[in-house]
Amino acid sequence: MGSSMKTTKYLCYLLTAAFLSGCAVPKRGDPEFAPAMPQQANATVQHSDAIYQPQTALLLLEDIKARRIGDMITVVLQEQTDAEKSADTGTTKSTSAEIANPIIFGNSPTHNGDPLFRNSLQSEHEFDGAADSSQSNSLKGSVTVSVVDVLANGNLVVQGEKWININQGEEYIRLRGIVRPRDIRADNTISSTRVANAQIQYSGEGVLNETNSMGWLARFFNGPWMPF
Repeated sequence: MGSSMKTTKYLCYLLTAAFLSGCAVPKRGDPEFAPAMPQQANATVQHSDAIYQPQTALLLLEDIKARRIGDMITVVLQEQTDAEKSADTGTTKSTSAEIANPIIFGNSPTHNGDPLFRNSLQSEHEFDGAADSSQSNSLKGSVTVSVVDVLANGNLVVQGEKWININQGEEYIRLRGIVRPRDIRADNTISSTRVANAQIQYSGEGVLNETNSMGWLARFFNGPWMPF
């Protein structure tokens, strides 16, 4: 009785874990992906009688590339991965042995003319195995993120998200990574292939996404913990 209760309790834990894993859906307005506010600059003295004002000055030799906390940069998504793997294995093993009829007291024991102890053994083993796997992924688009930190070597830590409400569901793109300032283009864009330690999420939620997802009970019976 005790063993049966333990098994039932274990299955309940697995079902609960599978159900909770299916409910872990990102939500709009997550504080972790909130845009970073720019740092407050030191107060400058404003001269009311001067044409040049530091607060509104546009420097002729200054570019528009992101370089400070709170600046924005557009990441052009150009992700494409292609993987292919194949394996072919074949083995063959053949073994044979022959036992001659012994000579006892100068004679070979026979029965009706047939040797009694002569024998032979032979075995053959053959194995053929083949495997083939291929996968292709592509993600195109763009997302504008903000600089949340500037590292000691000048590299920029960027992160941000974009939510799009389409019909009966929402699609979102989240991106986080490290950008090298020299890789930023003149129009303040950078390719996603130039983002170090990139974490890119593209998914959605809503009726269409739920319809296209496997139910929690089906995931349980198709999970790796099922022994059958």
